[in-house]
Amino acid sequence: MGLEIAYEDGQTPLSEEEKEGLLLKMITTHADLDEHEQLNIEKAVEGTIKTKFRKEQILTEKFIKVLHKKMFGNVWSWAGEFRRSERNLGVKWILIATELKALHDDTNFWIDKNIYPKGEIAIRFKHRLVNIHCFSNGNGRHSRMMADIIMESIFFENPFSWSQSKMNRPDQTRKNYINALKEADRGNIRDLLDFARS
Repeated sequence: MGLEIAYEDGQTPLSEEEKEGLLLKMITTHADLDEHEQLNIEKAVEGTIKTKFRKEQILTEKFIKVLHKKMFGNVWSWAGEFRRSERNLGVKWILIATELKALHDDTNFWIDKNIYPKGEIAIRFKHRLVNIHCFSNGNGRHSRMMADIIMESIFFENPFSWSQSKMNRPDQTRKNYINALKEADRGNIRDLLDFARS
């Protein structure tokens, strides 16, 4: 029996080929998937939080891929690999590497020239990263962890609280997050920054 996933607002559906990349065949429901992904993510957080990275390490394609692999590598065979198909969100898959390089260059500039406050830099990075939509799944969680790593390793400040939520349930907190993302899409980053800090 194949995995049947009911997608909530803001989630990207997986193709049948991507579903076949599921490493744990006993997963048959979205709840099972969430549970196994969360266990993998918690291991990645443990290993990442204890490590301090340099800016030159973090703002690279390699780091983006390795972190995704750490977060989802025990669940998906394609974890850490850029998607190779079009999505309802994100840039054309062929432009992922180019857009990511532009994001890294812009972020280095923002940091070096103090263009924005520290927290805003991390959130602007997160927002652009999730809009590039590098991977078939896990982009929101990955981009939030990247923002936290930027706060800790580049700015030496506490990570964001993200309303103390994993945002894997279609509750009011997730709705608030999605609404804040939509506001950021319109150029208002403040709601997303406030949400990250709440």
